[in-house]
Amino acid sequence: MRILIIDDERAIRNSLGEILTDEGYAVDTAENGTVGLEMAAKDHYEVIFCDIKMPGMDGTEVLDTLQAEGTDAAVVMISGHGDISTAVDCIKKGAFDFIQKPLDLNRILITIKNATDKTALVKETRILKKKAYGQQMIGESEAMGRIREMISKVAATEARVLIMGANGTGKELVARSLHEMSDRSSMPYIEVNCAAIPSELIESELFGHEKGSFTSAVKQHKGKFEQADGGTLFLDEIGDMSLAAQAKVLRVLQEHKLSRVGSDKDIEVNVRVIAATNKDLVKEIADGNFREDLYHRLSVIVIKVPSLDERKSDIPLLVDYFVDQICQESAMPRKGFSADAIELLKAKTWTGNVRELRNVVERLLILGGNIITAQDVRNYV
Repeated sequence: MRILIIDDERAIRNSLGEILTDEGYAVDTAENGTVGLEMAAKDHYEVIFCDIKMPGMDGTEVLDTLQAEGTDAAVVMISGHGDISTAVDCIKKGAFDFIQKPLDLNRILITIKNATDKTALVKETRILKKKAYGQQMIGESEAMGRIREMISKVAATEARVLIMGANGTGKELVARSLHEMSDRSSMPYIEVNCAAIPSELIESELFGHEKGSFTSAVKQHKGKFEQADGGTLFLDEIGDMSLAAQAKVLRVLQEHKLSRVGSDKDIEVNVRVIAATNKDLVKEIADGNFREDLYHRLSVIVIKVPSLDERKSDIPLLVDYFVDQICQESAMPRKGFSADAIELLKAKTWTGNVRELRNVVERLLILGGNIITAQDVRNYV
């Protein structure tokens, strides 16, 4: 286990470092908050001890920065007698614990043990989340294998992703999987359907507005970009966004700041943007409906989600998944599908993709017998 000690007092750094080294831990030390943050950015530490009162950057600022960067380390604040109230505030901000001076060896060792248990639980939870979201992407076809491979490579990066595919293919699931498998998974995930918001309201919805900025603005409103700060913003159907809103989105991507409607004050935001569309954006650019510079900003990575017709071998697995899901939601006895019923479903053309298949499965479960037969498919599909 690696431990980092951030303290401006050399005596405390040395004595605590020697004690923990003797206990078998790998220990690094930093003489101030700036150096400590640089070390924490380069190496992985399970536990970070940080003094509250330090010249320059104090411990509270160090904690804020570590939390903003999404550290996995358990941060333990070192407090003097007069720093207790500040230490309690640090706990509210996300510090794991605080230890009061003079330092007590038994207290330190117990804190480290509890901290390692906590970090192990966080890692296990993250792994389980990744597995859960991976399993929801049903299918073993070559096309689905390529999608999973892309997600696993891209998720941990900060690269912007443009997801392309027809309606009902599961673009939203790809976006959520990218978030859940990223380092931002503990932060907000905000979805916006650009096609569902009237063009006159899209700017207020994305960037927020100040009270009184227009007739119905009865109070201040934080937009989706602010709500997603530190996390991920999923802009679905971005091809339907107005050119005016596109220009403002471009500014946020370039400058990492925005201004609410009715305000000239800049607000900094740290958001990873994932966009999706069912349109051919290159054609939309040629027709003057989409900004080429925004397209290049969004399409650092392009993931093309295959249609259901391109992965018909996945239909038996999808049917089985939907049967379980629908029967559980509707509290109905589980029904099966005959082999010839499945073959008829595989032979069908699915213009509505996976979404259409789910609706068809639900219809057959309601109208068919205990076993869904080929005749049921002919009658109801």
